[in-house]
Amino acid sequence: MPENSNPRATRSVSIRLDSVTFDYDEMAMNFDLFIEPSTINAIIGPSGSGKSTLLNLIAGFETAKAGRILIDDVDVTDVAPAARPVSMVFQDNNLFAHLDVAANVGLGRRPDLRLTHADRAAVTEAIRKVGLAGKEMRKPQALSGGERQRVAIGRALVRNRPVLLLDEAFASLGPALRHEMLDLVGDVQRETGMTVMMVTHHPDDALRLPSMLFFLESGRIVASGPAVELLADDGPHLLRKYLGAKDSDL
Repeated sequence: MPENSNPRATRSVSIRLDSVTFDYDEMAMNFDLFIEPSTINAIIGPSGSGKSTLLNLIAGFETAKAGRILIDDVDVTDVAPAARPVSMVFQDNNLFAHLDVAANVGLGRRPDLRLTHADRAAVTEAIRKVGLAGKEMRKPQALSGGERQRVAIGRALVRNRPVLLLDEAFASLGPALRHEMLDLVGDVQRETGMTVMMVTHHPDDALRLPSMLFFLESGRIVASGPAVELLADDGPHLLRKYLGAKDSDL
């Protein structure tokens, strides 16, 4: 089989941020964390706490002031985004309106869309994986919001990268569609072995999937652990306060 002929992650990788610092306006951020290979990890916290910045540092869209970022024990701190083993899906799914589903997914394989037979096979398989088989020729305007996000996930799959970052990718969807997309991510993660990190404002997203949870406040991780434990009634004080627990319950 030709190299990278199917949209599967080639290996399971860990992610480590080792004393990574970053200044955003007047807030000094400092991240220390370790992400186990082939896990799903949810990141929550108040607006402006550094959730998207954390993903951008891992993806290479932001540059750390100090510290190291390691993926699969390889230091990628100074590696360009395109050379990192990472794919990222945003809330704005960045689809091209003039291209159909197959072409939008194919961009993840080759930006010039000069696809080989193996590339086309990978695109077809990714479209099948995200449940859009039969809709390859449709343009984005003919798709629902959930279907457009499926296209974005399909494009990430054909990049064949072992890390998938989701930056509030489903925030604009209603509860039913959001749950549908989360279930899709769970299915894809189980099949590919990807390491997934997702920023969300909905704590229940972390409970829908078997997730580790990282709670950020003021540019730091102040609580981490299995989501089912941290989101329990006896979870960390700061997290329960963020979730709206009454003073009498804290």
